[in-house]
Amino acid sequence: MSAHPDPAARPSSTGLPGRTAAQIRHDIDLQRRDLGRSVEVLRGRVAELTDWRRQVYEHRSQLIVGAAVAGFALGGLMMLRRRR
Repeated sequence: MSAHPDPAARPSSTGLPGRTAAQIRHDIDLQRRDLGRSVEVLRGRVAELTDWRRQVYEHRSQLIVGAAVAGFALGGLMMLRRRR
């Protein structure tokens, strides 16, 4: 049987009769460690996604195109208003 990389995918042995307190504590410790790793990964991902400077740097070409389109659209609207 191969080990599951995802802690949530690992088969759970909780609730099985005949488990000792030490086995239950061991499972709790494993789940606590897995949860800690998951939280750290999530923190890193949130920090990465909310770093606006990095997002601007990574998507600068899309931002330039968007700004150009918005500029042309606003310029067109201003020209239409002048003609009236």
